[in-house]
Amino acid sequence: ALYGGCRCLELDCFDGHRDGNNKPMPVVYHGLTFTSQIVFRDIIETIKLFLDSNPDCFPLILSLENHCSPPYQDVMASIMISNFEDSLYIPDESNLHDPLPSPEKLKGKVLLKGRRITDTNDDFQHGSVYDTDSDDDSEIEEEHTIVERDRDDKPLSPKATAVRQVSNSAFSPDLSRITIFHGVRVTSFQEGMKSSKDCMLSIDESRARKLCRIESMNKNGWLSYNNSHLSRVYPSGKRIDSSNFSPITAWSRGSQLVALNIQTPDYARRLNDGRFRQNGNCGYVLKPDSLRLQDHQASNPVLLSIKVLCATCLPKSKGDKKGECINPYVNVSVYDIPRNGGKENAMSHHTQHVTKNGFNPIWFHEHPFKFKIENTDVAMVQFSVWDRDVAYAISDNFIGSASIPISCIREGYRSVQLYDANNKRNGAFECATLLVEVKWKKKSQEIKMW
Repeated sequence: ALYGGCRCLELDCFDGHRDGNNKPMPVVYHGLTFTSQIVFRDIIETIKLFLDSNPDCFPLILSLENHCSPPYQDVMASIMISNFEDSLYIPDESNLHDPLPSPEKLKGKVLLKGRRITDTNDDFQHGSVYDTDSDDDSEIEEEHTIVERDRDDKPLSPKATAVRQVSNSAFSPDLSRITIFHGVRVTSFQEGMKSSKDCMLSIDESRARKLCRIESMNKNGWLSYNNSHLSRVYPSGKRIDSSNFSPITAWSRGSQLVALNIQTPDYARRLNDGRFRQNGNCGYVLKPDSLRLQDHQASNPVLLSIKVLCATCLPKSKGDKKGECINPYVNVSVYDIPRNGGKENAMSHHTQHVTKNGFNPIWFHEHPFKFKIENTDVAMVQFSVWDRDVAYAISDNFIGSASIPISCIREGYRSVQLYDANNKRNGAFECATLLVEVKWKKKSQEIKMW
């Protein structure tokens, strides 16, 4: 994950066993599942190896979903301090209300997100030190409460005002001292913007979609909150198959961290790979002006025309070296969302399949695909190549893909490099490309390199 560009890892920490010296050994695994347990120390030592070989990488964020008792939390703190040494960013309590350092200044550092001991247990006024991703959606809504208000400024649901207090005695002072990002819940975004800049809000995907739909009615909502504070969106606990949700919605509201199941190479993971590929897979991308500047002039919708002409050197499914010749076709999808909030939409077209030709299939005689792009700052186009199962018509096999931000596309004839399911372009994929023709009927204000 780290070598692939991921810069935020979630660690579900639990009390483990004790070693021969009766010292606590915290472990990491996905609670209430059959996943195997990994010793916390082994994970930290592995991350340290990555930092040693990449000392100038942009900061790593470890999101601790902490289910450990205080003695095990003390050991966690000791392990991270002794392994990371100077690479561990330890916040100064005196300037927590100041703006956070830039990623450039934090290169090579490890930042912790989790629970911090606060001066009060009044969750309603100051947020809660308890912030966890639950496997139960109903529990998620209680843990990460946002009061959604209508035009009369009344709560939409009585449940949204429920507050649960957590005693500070359940937390380790040692672990609290080295934690910079303090997980909170807020009664409203306006109230949340009054909190210190180190407070981070976690929202599950279903609530994120709901917030985006009502955003147009609330000018001081989620988007404004993300201009001064951090928010993180994570998958629903109902995704027992480790599938992913589309990150487009969260990106459109300026959310800085969108958590995905990186082990699942589905379309959403490929969108994420394409988004961060534009900055060399360093794990960070600067948000567009429309998501950072209050008075930025929004660009007009554009009409995009894409014509798939041909492909070269397409490998077999899963990189197989033997087997029948493939029957490739190309699916072109655009993922977009209204600029002022709303429901995400996906538009797709596909070519006809070419029989038994993966070396140089041609589609130049087919009509171009046309798309209307409303939000050019966030929308993405995804090219995916599939092998048509002609004989049995059971399911088509994935070959490769490329996801590209609309803001990075230029007009003209373009060569699109294809990547395998794991975002790699080596071996059989070294020469795999598509040739497409791109036309804009109405250009956006800024069209950057592709």
